[in-house]
Amino acid sequence: MSVSQEGHDAQEAIMKSLRRSLHFVPGGNEKMFIKATGLPADSLILDLEDAVTPENKADARKRVCEWLASTAWKGQEKLVRINPLESPWGREDIEAVMAVSPDGIVLPKIHDSAGVMAVDVLVTSLEREFARVHGSTPLLLIGTEEAAAVFNLNHTLNHARIEGVAWAAEDLSNALGAKAKRDDQGNYLEVFRYVRSLCLLAAIANGKQAIDGPFVDIRDRQGLEQECKLTSSMGYSGKLTIHPDQIDTVNRSFSPSDEEVSRARELVEAFASHQAEGRMAFAFNGEMVDVPHLKRAEALLARAALIKQYDNR
Repeated sequence: MSVSQEGHDAQEAIMKSLRRSLHFVPGGNEKMFIKATGLPADSLILDLEDAVTPENKADARKRVCEWLASTAWKGQEKLVRINPLESPWGREDIEAVMAVSPDGIVLPKIHDSAGVMAVDVLVTSLEREFARVHGSTPLLLIGTEEAAAVFNLNHTLNHARIEGVAWAAEDLSNALGAKAKRDDQGNYLEVFRYVRSLCLLAAIANGKQAIDGPFVDIRDRQGLEQECKLTSSMGYSGKLTIHPDQIDTVNRSFSPSDEEVSRARELVEAFASHQAEGRMAFAFNGEMVDVPHLKRAEALLARAALIKQYDNR
């Protein structure tokens, strides 16, 4: 795959479904679920894994399926994070939620492509059973929860059913036996910065959405804003959220500003004018620009249009 093709495929993945904020909702918690349906998150992740104790797994699964089947949804994407397929609950999770048509399934603890293939085989059979279009149930991975998963990530993501991948530090920290994840200034330690960068590279190389992990200090709004600014600048298209107060900040950070949209529109117009004269490289606002700048401007305008469409739901 060429560099230009990687960039094109990644933009197509980002545009396929807007996922700036992907908000976790504990499975079975009715109060939190009702509140979540009124939040401005692009996606809700109904969580059957970490948010549910083993003795409550079956009941939470039943409640989540009831939510999916009976709720008057307001345009939010409905995702379900299942338990790992090899766990006592994973297969039943998939079978149950597929019967009530989720918009996608979030897979935790995926170590390699074999794990994706196993889920794909099961989901494919259920799509056939419920007369759904083959491949219509996308997968999103939590892709960095084990050390081996990090090194396998590029190959793991090479599957058509996968639309996005999130990195996260919490489980990885446990796997590493790390005493801390961040330094005294709040910055991730080197190993976690490396994993964050590697996840982004693997996502773009495979034409998938790159989703930043959650910011766990829910009281530190300044820290959240700084992290969102950093990772959106890197190329991440969205972020996991764990508290309602984080969603507006995340949505704003992963949306083009009015100034950026205006500049991109001016740049596209300037390219049209110069192209008529046979030139695709020229000075624009004191900076030399060429085709990559045009592609970024066009992608930004397309994303801004999609965001406007979502926000007017």
